[in-house]
Amino acid sequence: MTLKGVETIKVKVQVQITPGIPTFTIVGLADKTIAESKERVRGALTSIGLALPAKRILINLSPADLNKEGSHFDLPIACAILSNLGVLPEEAVHEYIILGELDLSGHILQVPGVLPAAMCAMSNNMGIICPNENGPEAIWSGNEDIIAAQNLLSLLNHFKGKLTIPQPIPSILAINDQELDFKDVKGHIFAKRATEVAAAGGHSMLMFGPPGAGKSMLAERIPGIMPQLSKEEILESSMIYSVAGLIKNGKLTTNRPFRSPHQSASMASIVGGGIGNKIKPGEISLAHNGILFLDELPEFPQTTIDALRQPLEKKEILISRASFHVTYPANFQLIAAMNPCKCGYLGDIAKQCTRAPTCGKTYMSKISGPILDRFHIHIEVCEPEYEDTPQKVETSETIKKRVLKARAIQNTRYNECQFSTNANAKNIEQYTQLDEEGAAILKQAVKNFRLSVRAHHTILKIARTIADLEESEHISKVHLSEALSYRLKEYSNFNN
Repeated sequence: MTLKGVETIKVKVQVQITPGIPTFTIVGLADKTIAESKERVRGALTSIGLALPAKRILINLSPADLNKEGSHFDLPIACAILSNLGVLPEEAVHEYIILGELDLSGHILQVPGVLPAAMCAMSNNMGIICPNENGPEAIWSGNEDIIAAQNLLSLLNHFKGKLTIPQPIPSILAINDQELDFKDVKGHIFAKRATEVAAAGGHSMLMFGPPGAGKSMLAERIPGIMPQLSKEEILESSMIYSVAGLIKNGKLTTNRPFRSPHQSASMASIVGGGIGNKIKPGEISLAHNGILFLDELPEFPQTTIDALRQPLEKKEILISRASFHVTYPANFQLIAAMNPCKCGYLGDIAKQCTRAPTCGKTYMSKISGPILDRFHIHIEVCEPEYEDTPQKVETSETIKKRVLKARAIQNTRYNECQFSTNANAKNIEQYTQLDEEGAAILKQAVKNFRLSVRAHHTILKIARTIADLEESEHISKVHLSEALSYRLKEYSNFNN
């Protein structure tokens, strides 16, 4: 098999051994890694006492017009040769999708992409032969015919009936025991309320404020108040991690992804990419079903920031090359933080910015209006006064209970739709009937601040989430006013 994003494409490995000058040729648009497979296969067979015949060996990877890469072709090539020689039963091998890398001692090494391969095999009523280390990963596909072999010799003995390779045992990581708690955040009542609304409705959020005010501290604690991944979400996220080669020892996790790339990250590392056809998922795909946190947002390259526009709307990312394109899922929640200016103290009375207001305007010019408009919630995180910080604060567990109730309401509401949160709803007006007072407030805000159509819909989505947190079927003017407070800061702080 070969991968096109998280899509698995079956490849038939054909072998022909004929009299002639001894050669070993691999054809079918194979990359250099596969071309070198012949030496690894030769060494692996020699280590178990088998020698290649002194004949002309031709390996064809069909379909021939499909580019193929990866060391996982070692094992299927070896199995194809052994079946041609009569060492392996040919009919039995045809019932399996095979992948694995061989070392010179005959051991089968771990490779990426086993989980999507196992799911492809199950959908085609086939089994899968994979490395032993990938077995616990493959078993999560639901496929019951999995042969996770440690080495080539044990695989041969399994098919000869001399031993039976046991079914792998699924292993899964527990929830991170180092999960951060909101009880450590003192003060910031308004900011914590905003993060609760963001988590409950899946809304993107932009925080701005001076250095050290607590923006990163708040963002890092959001996964702790979000629902645990469902079985479907675990598989979706794990397939991406499998393709990226980030699953170790077959262990999946129930933790919401939280990706926080550095400001020096390249465009390819954020959106995905690679050399030739080796297009790997980027941070926005690795954050699928979780959070992508961009700290110091204006410090990222402007092209990288603007590249987030399409995946924020489409919930997927299309990476195109001249003759190849890959689509990765990218249903992530964007959380970003930034300072008001380069020095970070624009508008601070105690620590005045010496280059105001030019410093702030230059800094903000790196973020385009369309990107700002795609952030649902805009909040200012100020430094709390020491004497104003309360001694008793809510824990993440307490906040999470309210978030779970709001998410349950949304799951019921959008049960027959492709979206499950208010942030992703396409027909939000159907679920937000406003009374006269609420409609008048929203109309006035749209007129005064010249809100875009997207901003108008966003306010309705936030108001719907606030009402869900209070388990209210109707949206009152209080809910709408709070929703407006999360958006109008964008205009009062950035545009003035």
